[in-house]
Amino acid sequence: MTVTYVIPGAEVTGLERFWQVIGEAVNGPDGYFGRNLDAFADCLGGGFGTPEDRDFVIEWRDHELSRRALGHEETARQLRGRLARVPEGNRGFVQGQLDEAEAGRGSTVFDWLTEIIDERAPGTLRLL
Repeated sequence: MTVTYVIPGAEVTGLERFWQVIGEAVNGPDGYFGRNLDAFADCLGGGFGTPEDRDFVIEWRDHELSRRALGHEETARQLRGRLARVPEGNRGFVQGQLDEAEAGRGSTVFDWLTEIIDERAPGTLRLL
């Protein structure tokens, strides 16, 4: 039997809210399913609420609303925060990503999340 976890896209207003929404979808009220990209990828690998046999689907409803909320503006906001914490040797790379996001180009937070899902749990994402 396939378990379906629903992400109500209208509730995703930024990355921090995405962490809350996915946590609740998978593990109930106040549930945890990652609070950063690496932890999210780890959770998708199993053992953090998803079935161990990996027979699950993530149904992202109204995903276009989330795509807009997690677009270039949110991406730039996230990258500004990352730039303050990144080691000196990686600052040029992150600054380049930030410049692209501020110009409305490049990958967005929405893209990052969907790519992680596709990599760690292939075939489980349904964008509705």
